[in-house]
Amino acid sequence: MKVFVMNKKRAVSYLALIFCAVCILTIGTLQSADVWNDGGDKLLPIYSVEKGNEKVCALTFDAAWDDADTDVLINILKKYNVPATFFMVGSWVEKYPESVKKFHDAGHEIMNHSDTHPHIDQLSDTKIKEEISKCNDKIENLTGTRPILFRGPYGEYNNAVIKEAQNQSMFVLQWDVDSLDWKNLSAADITARVTNRVKPGSIMLFHNGAKNTPEALPQVIEKLQADGFTFVKASDLIYKDNYTIDHSGKQILN
Repeated sequence: MKVFVMNKKRAVSYLALIFCAVCILTIGTLQSADVWNDGGDKLLPIYSVEKGNEKVCALTFDAAWDDADTDVLINILKKYNVPATFFMVGSWVEKYPESVKKFHDAGHEIMNHSDTHPHIDQLSDTKIKEEISKCNDKIENLTGTRPILFRGPYGEYNNAVIKEAQNQSMFVLQWDVDSLDWKNLSAADITARVTNRVKPGSIMLFHNGAKNTPEALPQVIEKLQADGFTFVKASDLIYKDNYTIDHSGKQILN
């Protein structure tokens, strides 16, 4: 029987190689999972979607204020043949059912922005479930379609929120381009801010009821369309399965 004697230096080298191999295998396993967990067990929502050179983007609105600009927004979107995604609060749906129907009948999708617009990351699991399910019920009762996308109020989320949305067969969606229209920026500033930041796979955030959004929106759409971008609904932008979410919240097809 042959006996191999290994000196200390060589033993350390072999151990280092083994350690590196284990690390590589571990990283590969993580990257092949459905969802990338940033910082250990922290779950991430979708902020944008990897689309390569395909110039597609999604226009989204949060609806939690009044409905005075409903017809204005619908007419602008119709003029440019742009579909949009409206995240609506359940209480807004109750208060303005006719506006909900108008957006839906105009071909836009209605998604979930919680039932009462709370700081949802501070709620118990039971309350989180209620906030999501009650809003889903209200939207489905009006439109006949149950939402598959959820966006937390104030953009807030935690693992419990994401897991509950997943339990209800939903995806949690954020944004990578914020118009800041709620700060009453001028139409020119909103336009420049948005069009300078949009990339293939971007998700834009606007609000209904924002003072200068109706003036800025046509400029934003015209500039992006001139640059070769196509607008799609958020539910059509994202991947439904076989994907990862990287540390920045970008959804990537495996």
